[in-house]
Amino acid sequence: MQFLVNDLSLHGQFRAPVEFFESVDVLMSIRQRIRRAGWELFCHREMVHAQVTPELTMPQVIQYMRHEKRIAWMQWLTRLGPYWSDERKHGDDDWLELEDGTIVTDGAIGEAAFCRLHGLDRDTVSIVPSDWEHNPVQVTWRKGDGEQRTVDVPNHWSADSVDATLKTLPSPFDSWESLSEYCKRACERLTFADNAFETLKGHRYVHGAADRILIRLQLLNTMCGCFDEDGNRTAEGHRLYTDHFTGDKAWFSDSSDTEKNDFKSELTFPHPEKDGEYLFCPWHGKVKTPQLRIHFSWPIANKTPLYIVYVGPKITKQ
Repeated sequence: MQFLVNDLSLHGQFRAPVEFFESVDVLMSIRQRIRRAGWELFCHREMVHAQVTPELTMPQVIQYMRHEKRIAWMQWLTRLGPYWSDERKHGDDDWLELEDGTIVTDGAIGEAAFCRLHGLDRDTVSIVPSDWEHNPVQVTWRKGDGEQRTVDVPNHWSADSVDATLKTLPSPFDSWESLSEYCKRACERLTFADNAFETLKGHRYVHGAADRILIRLQLLNTMCGCFDEDGNRTAEGHRLYTDHFTGDKAWFSDSSDTEKNDFKSELTFPHPEKDGEYLFCPWHGKVKTPQLRIHFSWPIANKTPLYIVYVGPKITKQ
């Protein structure tokens, strides 16, 4: 489960900065409750530039905020996050809109809707007062090929509402061991080596990094199901590949030729299912803080096991 701040609920509606500061208190209290329960409230990196009053943007309004409150608020928006926009699932060709035709593509409402349509639990938290004090929010997802699906996104704007949802959630993972157990249950299309998470033992547990490991494993799990009856990759599979396996900011990539030569032994792992055989696995998923890697077999093919052989600190450190 992830909770996303509904960025559209900050739309210049406040008459004065002091009214906005009261809403900040409510949102920060909700964030604290979510974090105490072991989850996170994600925001968008661009929220720091939002229109707060008809005349003032966020950078202008915070000048009137008390020092301690301003530091906590801005640290979250500009430094700490976490940011759902960094882990965005829907692409530029996904069209998401409300019943009245309002476009929510690129926003938290659209992201939450897309995720729910693809098996990932996402709720939104809206700033109050705003135009978003209704629950659920119905969103329609349209694709260029004419496909469309509708989903209800749970939307909260009070601590009581969030608390009620938190009480229904299973206990999240709170250690590398429980992360390992959860991933193996949640990612049923993946085949994990028995010792895949072994090297994480002894390292400080970081919840944000654990969450990102799960997100990347879930995407690999999804990719394993993106094949049609003829064994060809589906349009969704091509989109996921383009978005997350190509480009400078890709979540997954092959090791460089130099790394393959210098770390050939370290990148070779016992086959999870065949005694005496080994897999060379330079392809990996990346988590930046701290520097963690997920090494797996390649390529991802129809009806072929995808082996997760290593989850731990970066191997190819020069």
